[in-house]
Amino acid sequence: MLDDLLMLSAVELAHAIRTKKVSAVEVISAYLKRIELVNPQVNAVVQVAAESALLEARKTDQALARGEIRGPLHGVPFTVKDVFDTVGIVSSAGLEERAHFVPSTDAVVVARLKAAGAILLGKTNCPPRGSGGETDNPVYGRTNNPYDLLCTPAGSSGGEAAAIAACESVLGIGSDSGGSLRVPAHFCGIATLKPTTGRVPNTGVFNHPGGLSDPRTQIGPMARYVRDLDLAFSLIAGEDGRDSGVIPMPLRASSSSLTDGLRLAYFVDDGQAVPTADIVATVEAAAHALNQAGLVVKEAKPPCLSEARIITERYWRQSEMSGDEIEQLFLDWDRFRTGMLAFMADYDAILCPADYRPAAPHSEDHPAWRFNYTLPFSLCGWPCTVVRAGETARGLPIGVQFAARPWREDLVLVLAQRIEDAFGGWHPPPL
Repeated sequence: MLDDLLMLSAVELAHAIRTKKVSAVEVISAYLKRIELVNPQVNAVVQVAAESALLEARKTDQALARGEIRGPLHGVPFTVKDVFDTVGIVSSAGLEERAHFVPSTDAVVVARLKAAGAILLGKTNCPPRGSGGETDNPVYGRTNNPYDLLCTPAGSSGGEAAAIAACESVLGIGSDSGGSLRVPAHFCGIATLKPTTGRVPNTGVFNHPGGLSDPRTQIGPMARYVRDLDLAFSLIAGEDGRDSGVIPMPLRASSSSLTDGLRLAYFVDDGQAVPTADIVATVEAAAHALNQAGLVVKEAKPPCLSEARIITERYWRQSEMSGDEIEQLFLDWDRFRTGMLAFMADYDAILCPADYRPAAPHSEDHPAWRFNYTLPFSLCGWPCTVVRAGETARGLPIGVQFAARPWREDLVLVLAQRIEDAFGGWHPPPL
């Protein structure tokens, strides 16, 4: 039986702590107990900062007793993918040569959450160097999916997704270049936001250079509830004076009224990675629910979708390419982005699968087409959300993905909230 505290959202926990219905020490203790109970099976949290987290919780409660509130996440625990620098905590990024590396400063997004009152519980597992489709490395081993321990949580933010789904954390931060937030969220039945490229600084994150040299990677929040994504995003976004790729665009507030008359395109098959019947049924159910809610929903897909994987694979092979080939790559990439924007002239957002299948067993995990449904939006730098909308007969979660034009995080967040409200969102795993 899950402790009632572990079922609350980050927003609800913050309110409960501020109103003294529960102490920060009680909250942190409940999460540490949960980690101790289920992490040996899931192997999602690879560094636990129990002592420092409890110390910060005591300080947080003492501050509240003096009438001081440190921020909107006062006393709320969080975890981060092991590519983020964290003061005093090993940050290996899954590499043996970094197995004992302890940073002297926090990554910017970690520092921003701490400044908002959040308390760092620990670090979560990732592939070596923090990129890849399977969360396994020689330092910490393999992470399992909490809904079926024989299945993968995907990668590269698979440890973070599994930890949040298993109630080892309430809020987390991961990163996404080709789908590394979105596919793990889909496999593990939680919610995530990949912000527009240029929203969040990559400063202090291993193998995430940011700036002009890293046009696809973006840091984003993961949580069980969409409302927590909205809050966390508002706290981590914005310039830091170091990542030159961050653009000073104002944030738009999410509102349920945004969906009135919204034009939504949806598709279930990109023409390459044939989706399972469960995936098709879940996306179609989401489209129907939004149509019933008053959105203008039409089945349609960008005609250039098939080019996304080819362009991405060429991008991955740049070190093997000539100067002329690299120039052609970026010309083709620009044409792809132009084609995607032209499609959006008739629509406000897109609904589609997050992946062509639900989580697969580790023994059958051959992700030839993994990320096919997320790569197009990575190439465009568009904001995306994933939220749980159904499950297979075996109880494996199925998420759906929303995408919109740059800087319209407000749209994809409110659409994800609509689906969470309609289908119930996250469900506890059988742990």
